[in-house]
Amino acid sequence: MILIVDDQDENIFSLQKLLESYDFKVDTALSGPEALKKVLKRDYALIILDVQMPIMDGFEVAQALAGYSRTRYIPIIFLSAVNTDKKFITQGYASGGMDYVAKPVDPEILMLKVKTFYTLFQQRLALDNMQQELRMEIEQRKKAQQELNEKMKHLYAILEALPQLAFTADSSGNIEFVNNKWRQYADRNTFPNLHPDDPDIQQQLRNAAEHPQQIEIELRLLCNECEEYKYHLFRVIPFMDGGQYKWIGTFTDIDAQKQVEKRKDEFLSIASHELKTPLTSIKAYAQLLQRTVDKNENSVAGQYIDKMQRQVSLLGDLVVDLLDTSRIENGKLKIDPHYFDLEELLDQAMDTIRHTNEHRSLKIHRKGHIVGKVLGDRMRIEQVLINYLSNAVKYAPEADEIFIKIKKDENKVQIEVVDQGIGIPEYKLPELFTKFYRVEESSIRFQGLGIGLYICAEIIKLHGGSVGAHSVVGKGSTFYFTLPIEQKTEINR
Repeated sequence: MILIVDDQDENIFSLQKLLESYDFKVDTALSGPEALKKVLKRDYALIILDVQMPIMDGFEVAQALAGYSRTRYIPIIFLSAVNTDKKFITQGYASGGMDYVAKPVDPEILMLKVKTFYTLFQQRLALDNMQQELRMEIEQRKKAQQELNEKMKHLYAILEALPQLAFTADSSGNIEFVNNKWRQYADRNTFPNLHPDDPDIQQQLRNAAEHPQQIEIELRLLCNECEEYKYHLFRVIPFMDGGQYKWIGTFTDIDAQKQVEKRKDEFLSIASHELKTPLTSIKAYAQLLQRTVDKNENSVAGQYIDKMQRQVSLLGDLVVDLLDTSRIENGKLKIDPHYFDLEELLDQAMDTIRHTNEHRSLKIHRKGHIVGKVLGDRMRIEQVLINYLSNAVKYAPEADEIFIKIKKDENKVQIEVVDQGIGIPEYKLPELFTKFYRVEESSIRFQGLGIGLYICAEIIKLHGGSVGAHSVVGKGSTFYFTLPIEQKTEINR
């Protein structure tokens, strides 16, 4: 809005009509004191101020306006019909005016000046708004930074209270904070010394920085006090700090646990080797005994010997699994890859399951056939298939059907074994292929050590494949494994 100040109504009227014709909003005052009252109550973009007025002339009004912070920057155009000398024009500028126009007023010249000052006023308002927004943003950032600092102090206090080695690091893996426990293994600005065979921690963090995600690996740290490498579980997760990803991590001492596992593996290895020799002898004597008894199918002794041989066979499978587990832990599980007919192997595995379960009506259905040969260890792949099929029979005691599905995905073949058994809760599926893991719901009803699937996973891993499972409680489970195949191998559906 523009304020016109003049003691003559006719002057105000003409100027008001001129400005309103250009769509400017106009307010008027007939004296200096009236103008001052209005200016203190409302905001004006421009004041057109007459110099010759009674009580308070234009120069005095301008000086008064310059004394208030609210009004000192309002542009003023002086209008004068009498005081056109240089000294009056100079006084006008000195008192705070932005321009001095002599009467009679040239409308075009006046409107050019009005438009210019009005544009400057709008720009100043925009600048003021920007400054206000900037001040608010700075205050918000200060507040956010203060809150962040408080949270970081709280975080550091928590890390200090942890029994583990704890740290925070920037996105490049450079250490920013460590707790007191850290100093048992390293200086404040360095990571602990690792075993030469373990991966570099900083490199792990740099690799993960592109797609920040949690890292969890086992490492061996050199203890400064005992000068020995001790196993630690390294866990690190990303978090946001000042718009950047950073890392917070811990090293948990699992050396005692690893030593127990090592002794357990050594025991299993020794026990399985020691059991293998007498077990072989028992099996041989049972076969000799079988030849000496009456061949009559109704012979009680013959039935007992058959049951004994089945139990010996089960015990032999258990010993083999224990030996395989020992080989896996020592990195000695090997495969002997050759091209073999996977179709023929499937048929033999199905026959084996049928013959070992002659006491129940069991149907094995297949979907899909393989054309071509697969590179792998035939005996080990058969071991995986037999394990999958045996589990399908074992954990579906009331069902009489098992399904085998064969699929091809790009350059690999996927074999699925589907049962209609008790099923497995979804949250427990990721643990199925870990060593000695057994689902609690099934461990009460079904015997086993929980190493069969672990061995299967390691065998398939050595072949460059993968394993997995899907399940619905009460409806059944699907266990699968994949094997790389040549592009020429085909699947007939």
